[in-house]
Amino acid sequence: MIGLVLAAGAGRRLRPYTDTLPKALVPVDGDTTILDLTLANFAEIGLTEVAIIVGYRKEAVYVRKEALEAKYGLSLTLIDNDKAEEWNNAYSLWCGRDALKDGVILANGDTVHPVSVEKTLLAARGNGQKIILALDTVKQLADEEMKVIVDPDKGVQRITKLMDPAEATGEYIGVTLIEGEAAADLADALKVTFERDPDLYYEDGYQELVNRGFKIDVAPIGDVQWVEIDNHDDLAKGRGIACQY
Repeated sequence: MIGLVLAAGAGRRLRPYTDTLPKALVPVDGDTTILDLTLANFAEIGLTEVAIIVGYRKEAVYVRKEALEAKYGLSLTLIDNDKAEEWNNAYSLWCGRDALKDGVILANGDTVHPVSVEKTLLAARGNGQKIILALDTVKQLADEEMKVIVDPDKGVQRITKLMDPAEATGEYIGVTLIEGEAAADLADALKVTFERDPDLYYEDGYQELVNRGFKIDVAPIGDVQWVEIDNHDDLAKGRGIACQY
C-alpha cells in the first residue's frame, strides 16, 4: 500500500499564498505545509512510497521533492495533471489510476488531520472492504460539506454536497483507503464521471460506483480536530489545529 495525495488544485481563495504555490504547500505551522503534515502521517503508519498528483504551480512541488523525501524517508512520485486549472478533481484522481493498483491511502491536499485518521482506516480493513471513507459523524454539518448517507448493511448510499445536512450520517473528510482490487472499477467510474461533466468531484465517481452496486464502506474517525482548508478562515483554523500535532 502507498500514499496518494491530490495536490493539483489552485486554491484561489487562499491568495496571495496561492499566487506562487499550490494549496498543498500553504504553510500551516511555521514552515510546515499541509503536504508536510500528510507525508508525516504516511511515514508514521509505515508507508514508504507516495504518489502526488500535481498541476497548478507544480514546479514548487518538484523543487521540494528531494527535501521532502529526505525529511520523511519516503520515495515520492509526482504525477502531472494536465488539466488542473480547467477540470475538477474527478479527472485529477483518474490521473493517478496506475497508483491505485498498489492500494492507496488517498488524502486531499487541503485536509489538515491527525494520523489517527489513517490508523482508523487501517484498523477497519480485513472484512472484504474495497473502499473505506474516513467519516466525521460528530461535526455539525452545513451546506458546503461533502455529506454522506450510510446504510448500516449496504454502506454508502449517497455522497454529495447537495444534500440536506439533517439527512446525512456524517461528512467525508477527504481521506480514503482504496484496496488495489478496487482500482479498475474506480478508474472506470471516474472516467465516466469526468466525461459526463469535467467539473465533477471524485466523490461523484464514488457515487457512480455506488449506483453500479459497488459497496463503499466508512470508518467513523471519532471526535477528531481536522479542517478542509478552502479560505483564510479555514487556514486560521488549520493553523490552530496543526500546532497541536
